[in-house]
Amino acid sequence: MEPSQVTEQSDFTAYFTPIDPPDGADATYEYFRPSGAVVSVWSPKIQHGGPPTGLLVRAMERAVDPSDGQEFSRVTMEILGAIGLGVNRVRAVVPRPGRQISQVSAELEVQQDDGTYRLVARATAWRLKSCDSSSVQRLPRTPLDLTPDRLEQHIGFPEVNGIEVPWGRVGFIGTVTVCGQPSRVGGLAAIWIKPNLPLVAGEHTSPLASAFTVIDVANGVGTPLDPMTWSWMNTDTTVHLIKQPAGDWVGIDSNMAAGATGYAASFADLYDVTGFLGRSAQTSLLSRQG
Repeated sequence: MEPSQVTEQSDFTAYFTPIDPPDGADATYEYFRPSGAVVSVWSPKIQHGGPPTGLLVRAMERAVDPSDGQEFSRVTMEILGAIGLGVNRVRAVVPRPGRQISQVSAELEVQQDDGTYRLVARATAWRLKSCDSSSVQRLPRTPLDLTPDRLEQHIGFPEVNGIEVPWGRVGFIGTVTVCGQPSRVGGLAAIWIKPNLPLVAGEHTSPLASAFTVIDVANGVGTPLDPMTWSWMNTDTTVHLIKQPAGDWVGIDSNMAAGATGYAASFADLYDVTGFLGRSAQTSLLSRQG
């Protein structure tokens, strides 16, 4: 692994800044310039998966009628290629409208050196009609034992699996606040995490987009691997929700199942400060360093 080298998080005011469409560009997209706050720990030339996921969720939220009584129930984000640091553009559509069930999707493209755009990520979400089902509510987990206000908070992940890492406050990881407590699913620890920057400059980030900006870290939180020997780059994130997130904090209690042939799967219980939120699943490519 070659850690990214970026300046401290205080030098950034947001993950993305909106810009006007470049001359001749397709105006049906929204255009953004990513800041150094999005940079991945795996390479200084690519983005961490979190901020692009948040940007896709933001686009999907903006593509639907918020008064239609439906809520986001499942979101899948797939990384189709390296998400570079050039101009990013996003567009969302509703391929399956409906009064009770609908589907919305979004695509993210990155401008290449020759000025063309390459598709690098895609998200799809199902939205379901909400109603009062409190009489049959069933939660598989009680709330996490400790809330963020009762735990020591710090920036990033200076240690992973008990090992000090040089990239623990690099790029995106250096822009999140984290606090930990014992895992209940056999992982190394459960964490509370929140982004410290707005997703888009000049905007308030919705709780849903904020949550999806940080949920991507679940594959790293639950890894049993030596971070100085192995890397684990995920290709996708799928989240099933039983309610909409509330507040900035997301609790992640994750555990990785590592196979014998070079890939792994991470599964996490998710929480907000009011209780159980849902579950996530990710696949990761395992690579030995050096």
